[in-house]
Amino acid sequence: MRRAISHEKIELKLITLPDSMPIVFGPVPSRRLGKSLGINNIPPKSCTYSCVYCQLGKTSMNVVKRQVFYQSCDILKEVQRRVINAYTRNEGIDYLTFVSDGEPTLDVNIGEEISLLKQIGIPIAVLTNASMLWLKEVRHDLLKADYVSLKVDAVSDDLWRRIDSPHKDLKLSTILKGVQDFAEAFKGTVVTETMLVDSVNYENEFERIARFLAGLKKLSRAYIAVPTRPPAENWVEPAREEVVNVAFQVFSEMLGVDRVECLIGYEGNAFAFTGDVEEDLLSIMAVHPMRDEAVKAFLGKANAGCQIIKKLLAADKLVELEYEGYRYYMRKLTKD
Repeated sequence: MRRAISHEKIELKLITLPDSMPIVFGPVPSRRLGKSLGINNIPPKSCTYSCVYCQLGKTSMNVVKRQVFYQSCDILKEVQRRVINAYTRNEGIDYLTFVSDGEPTLDVNIGEEISLLKQIGIPIAVLTNASMLWLKEVRHDLLKADYVSLKVDAVSDDLWRRIDSPHKDLKLSTILKGVQDFAEAFKGTVVTETMLVDSVNYENEFERIARFLAGLKKLSRAYIAVPTRPPAENWVEPAREEVVNVAFQVFSEMLGVDRVECLIGYEGNAFAFTGDVEEDLLSIMAVHPMRDEAVKAFLGKANAGCQIIKKLLAADKLVELEYEGYRYYMRKLTKD
């Protein structure tokens, strides 16, 4: 459950730091996390991967050794300052989120930082590519968080290397074992994210990924995403709607439809039930491809006709797809 910050829990002394300090940003809207105050605890592009779709460009410091990047007290001070500033603007914050310009678990102090930030009283989230979870100390550090998102782009070695371009010392089998161990021990909310790109052969890979995710008994949700910003490699394009739909259906069969969700770049109105039938349909279809009979049932409850679907198809806002003999509708993916 999303929680706003509480005035009573903020007892830290306000310390003024320069606005140019790059450690904290936001709060920004997040479909998964509500209003998120971002914590950038890694200098630009220090990462274990150099993912072909990365919106930050190619990795300049491809490393696997953990180190100190910032002092924990500096991160605490800057987060505290931003939280108090949010109060003055009557803005709520649902999560303090480690979302970095690199891999956040390369920060050897992340466990200490999470512990310090806990005193503010806002839940802590960490978005990680999971590549360091083979280390016991990293798993221990992240156990202190409330919400952890793990990247699982592939479970086949060749596809993993093509998409994520890992550091030469990393082994996928070891990473996946670390993911399993962490998910088993973690008491908070754990989710996964699988990024899909075009010009990649996913034959049988969705079944393999879904089978692996189904083995994570405490997994809350599996997100399927596509690149929505300019990628590191020029050849990368978002996966086609047909591919996203197949992934969604395969994941849903193994995990249950209520545990699978699409992230295709429409954060502004996702989950917004406005009373506007067109907007409501587009919001739902940005998250869940809808089967034909489900659409008809929705339109029936809204006292609306099927001409709305024809209108959205003609406007290139929806695509019509088929999967195992059923007709589905999905929101059109943007390619810019």
